[in-house]
Amino acid sequence: MKSIRIIFALAAAWGLFALLPGLFGEAGPRPEYYYGFIGIALVFQLIFIMIAVDPARYRALIPISILEKLSFFLPVTILYAQGRVETGPAFFGAMIDGLFMLLFALAWFVSRKAARAV
Repeated sequence: MKSIRIIFALAAAWGLFALLPGLFGEAGPRPEYYYGFIGIALVFQLIFIMIAVDPARYRALIPISILEKLSFFLPVTILYAQGRVETGPAFFGAMIDGLFMLLFALAWFVSRKAARAV
């Protein structure tokens, strides 16, 4: 369970590092969507912290966390394949989310044994 705690703590730290500056950036033509996205994504960092604190108790949130990572990774990957996103901050962030998505899936699989014991 220690490795699961580390994975989710790192994901939360990375998310806060990547998202907090966005609160002070340019919102674009639809600021309500921009700030809404940043707000929801920041709330998910709190979920990652909850999982990091007690992975066995919050194991049911891990598949939802995988979907949270997929929700950015997949569209950016598709847009990149279509030539609509260049290699840059958004692409880099999506690849980091893809990595965490895989680590979350691994954590969910590994925590199966511990969940049965509870």
